[in-house]
Amino acid sequence: MTDLKQLKQKIHDFNEERDWMQFHSPQNLAKSIAIEAGELLECFQWSEDFDKEAVCEEMADVYTYLLDLSEALGVDLIEITDRKMDKNALKYPVDKARGSSVKYDKLK
Repeated sequence: MTDLKQLKQKIHDFNEERDWMQFHSPQNLAKSIAIEAGELLECFQWSEDFDKEAVCEEMADVYTYLLDLSEALGVDLIEITDRKMDKNALKYPVDKARGSSVKYDKLK
């Protein structure tokens, strides 16, 4: 089982070996995330039936580019996600948001 640190190193080594880091500007990586997210969405297009393996492949692509972007920006994904969840908890209090899919500014 690979932990996050090992996975990040594996991705980094993969990119270094291919001399791809030169292409990993934040803008390029953000575009790549959007493209791969579109390919993930495509797995569900036109039908509720989907190929789980294809979905997993696209999820891994999105995650890989997200890890690449975090490295390019020098941010810790766990730390920034933890902070964002704290903000979300304030924007979506349980007593108002439970069972509701409306955006925080429409909660009553």
